[in-house]
Amino acid sequence: MNRQPNYETPDSSAASTGLTDADVRNTMLGSIRLLLVLAAVAAGLIWWRLGWQSALLLAVGAGISATSLWEWMRLIAAINERMDAGRKPRPMGMILFGFFARLGLTLAVLYGSLKYLHSTVIALAVGLGLGLLSLVLEALRLLKRSTL
Repeated sequence: MNRQPNYETPDSSAASTGLTDADVRNTMLGSIRLLLVLAAVAAGLIWWRLGWQSALLLAVGAGISATSLWEWMRLIAAINERMDAGRKPRPMGMILFGFFARLGLTLAVLYGSLKYLHSTVIALAVGLGLGLLSLVLEALRLLKRSTL
């Protein structure tokens, strides 16, 4: 019995997850919608408990998260267009300019809100964290749909 190990690499070209660009876009849009709902509920609760400054700081954090998700969705779409053969990709310059301009605007909004809204920074962190939470929940929802 002379057994030799199999050193061939498996063919993974046939194994497809079935994840399309539309699925990614829908997941990102769903996470933005979920973020807006969660932020509205949380801002109401924070306003009732801690005051309007904290609620506004939470809304600022959620707004930053929503615009970040939107810009990442645009960036992902532009990169996917560049990788797809046969499609004419959009110019990357304007998308990258918008991405970095939004980052600069985010810094200015963060600075202004922290300086003038004399409130707890935790509300801002919660607003930012809601973006991550909504993205994780939508990604889990996509994973559940794609594995069934």
